[in-house]
Parts: sequence; C-alpha cells; structure tokens
Amino acid sequence: MKSNISLYLDTESTIIAAPEKNVSEYDLPENKITNVYEDFGHRHWHNNLIWGENIHDISIPGPGMIWGEGLVSGNKGEDDIRPNKSISLYLCRNFIIHDITMLHAGWFAILATGVDNLTIDNVKMDTNRDGMNIDCCRNVRISNCSINSPEDDGICLKSSYGLGFARATENVTITNCQVSGYDEGSFLDGTFKKTDKTPTGRIKFGTESNGGFKNITISNCVFDYCRGLALETVDGALLEDITITNITMRDIVNAPISLCLAARMRGPEGTPLGKLRRVIISNIVAYNVNPLSSVIISGIAGNEIEDVKLKDIKIYFKGGGTKEQAAREVPSLEKENPEPGKYGIMPAYGFYIRNVKGIQLENIDLNVLSKDLRPAFYLDNVTDADFKFVKAQISSESHALHIINTKNLNLFQSLDIKDVTLKNVINKDL
Repeated sequence: MKSNISLYLDTESTIIAAPEKNVSEYDLPENKITNVYEDFGHRHWHNNLIWGENIHDISIPGPGMIWGEGLVSGNKGEDDIRPNKSISLYLCRNFIIHDITMLHAGWFAILATGVDNLTIDNVKMDTNRDGMNIDCCRNVRISNCSINSPEDDGICLKSSYGLGFARATENVTITNCQVSGYDEGSFLDGTFKKTDKTPTGRIKFGTESNGGFKNITISNCVFDYCRGLALETVDGALLEDITITNITMRDIVNAPISLCLAARMRGPEGTPLGKLRRVIISNIVAYNVNPLSSVIISGIAGNEIEDVKLKDIKIYFKGGGTKEQAAREVPSLEKENPEPGKYGIMPAYGFYIRNVKGIQLENIDLNVLSKDLRPAFYLDNVTDADFKFVKAQISSESHALHIINTKNLNLFQSLDIKDVTLKNVINKDL
C-alpha cells in the first residue's frame, strides 16, 4: 500500500491470497527487525497479502471480501518465509478499514503495529487464528465488528517490543462488537457449528505487554461460545485507566472475567514489574459459564493489583464443583503466561481474588445451574476489600467466603452475613 490510496472492494468482489507454495509471489520478510522478545509473527510485516509501512491517509472500504486462502496460520522458525497475514500495518497513521468481510485470514487477519488514528468499523471476520491484533497503537476506534476466531483471540490489544522499543497501546474505544468461537466458516454461512475443542474468540489485553495499556474503554459487546474477557500484563507494563461496561456473555468456556498481573518479563533486562490498576467493570451478564473457572483476579505478592471496581454483575455458572476442588491450591503462574485455563479447577465457583489491594464489589449476583460445593468467593492476601449488596447461591455444605491473610474486609448487606469489618483474617470461612 502507498499513502493517500483507497483499496475499494466492490460488492461480490474477492481478493484471494495466492497459495503458500507460490511464496515467490509475496514480498520477503524484512530483515531489519531483529529484537528477540517477540515471535516471528510480531516482528515481520512484509511477507503478507496486504502490507503498509510508514504510510498515511489510507482506507480499505467494502463491501467486498478478503479470502486468505493461501495464508498459513503460523511459522516453523526464523527461516519460514511463508505469508501469514491478510493485512499488516507498521508505523502508519490515519488508516480506515470498514465494511469488508474476511475469511480464513491467516495468523492475523489484521495486525496493526505502531499505527496512530486507526478506525476499524463494520468488519466481519470468520478466521482460523487471530482476528485483529492492535499492537502499540494510539487513538484507535473499533466498532460494529463481528469476529469469529475459534483458534485464537478475536480482538486483542497488545503492546509488544515489535517496534524495537516499548510503546503503549492507548486511547482506544471498542464498542458494539461481537466475538465468538464457532467452527471456522460456520459463522459466515449461518450454521454456527461447535467444535469439540475449547474455542478462544474473546476480547483480550496481552499477553505481549512491554509498553502498556492506558485510557481504554470497551462497551456494548457480546461474547458467544468463547472464552471470557482477559486483561493481562506480564512483561513489565502498566495496565491502567480502563472502563468496561454493558457486556453480555453466553456459553463461556473458561473465566468470564480475568485480571492477571504476572512477571514473565520477556523484555530488556532491568525492566521493573508492571502494574494493573484503576479498572472499572460494570453491567455484565454471563450465562452458562464453565464450572471449572471462576472470575480470576490475581496479582503478585508485594506487587498487588490495585484499585479495581466490579459493579452490577450477574453470572450463572454451570456448577458441579466438589469439596475436593474447594481444597485445591492454585498455582501462582507468576513467571508464565497466566492464561485462565492454566490455573486449573478453581477452589471457588464465583470469584478467586489473590494478591489485590483495594477492590470493590457492588451489586454482584452469582448463581449456579447445578449444586456446587465450593465457596462463592476465595480471598487470599487481599487488603481493603468492600462487598456491598453481594448475593451468591450457596450450598448448605459450603460457605460464602473462604478468607486467607486478608485485611480490612468490609461486608455490607452481603451474602446473608451481618454487616462487619474484619481487620485481620489469617484463615476463616464465613
């Protein structure tokens, strides 16, 4: 692509990616990107169907289609030069993509790295890996999009080291979008087939998180047969000033909400630990949530998640948890990618909160579709927690709360427990 150009895809038009065996028909991967902190897909942009570098004032309008038929969904090492993305953008500005459809679009349907003033509107994707990865970008608007991506994330914000330096993804709005994990192709043809695998789909921050995530809002989105919302910072970045509201979820295959701060630290030596703070999540409804996963909010001892508020949330879990599962110790995953599924079966069916300082839960309503013997809430090393108008379905054989090493827990009209302030709890069930 060149500056000041529109690539218009007319009605019933289709751009088809040439077969991977015809690799000579694609540009070679650029060799100037040498950083060692990202995988091949996040370090190269030229070996793809449509790419742009250092260009401005571009649009790709529809209603035509991009079919990435010949694109591969990954690479087999640094010598693998096969094409793997439908649209890849590097250090661009003023870019608009709207009203197009994308099918089987490769490793990334859209990879935007270091792009400023990016608008993606009314785009439909039915693809074999990531839908859109928005990496180290500023002033981004994503709206009215439908992304079906069973094998990877639907909308994923990242702040990798792909530019060769740390740069935040910031000033982002995501609104009126749908993400799902039906079998590839069955979203566009309307059959909505479900695979035997655990689908991905979802909206996610991370895991690549060197530069940070700041000033981001997500609203009016639907999650359907996929994983839940995930906010993760693991490589030393700030994740802060985030609002998420008006989300509906159905048939969620792991944690409906996950906030994780870890120390994988894939970046330059000496980078300090990251922070996850000032996050508000409100107006969430989730139904038929996997019984093995709860809401997960997990930081690092000594570097806790801070200042989080969850309000007006109603979740229906499948239930079925046992007393043995309630006694299970959860791995820290502090040095890893804290994908919710890696934690295993959670000891609480509703919320698992660990290494957190300053959290408010208000007007939370937790339900199970079958009997569950785990507590609704599990708190471990939590300071300054406020529960207001919190309800949870509790088995007569279980407890509402399991509390370990927690200070200043305030309960107000919650969980059928008399209003109380617990100053210092070493180990207690309520």
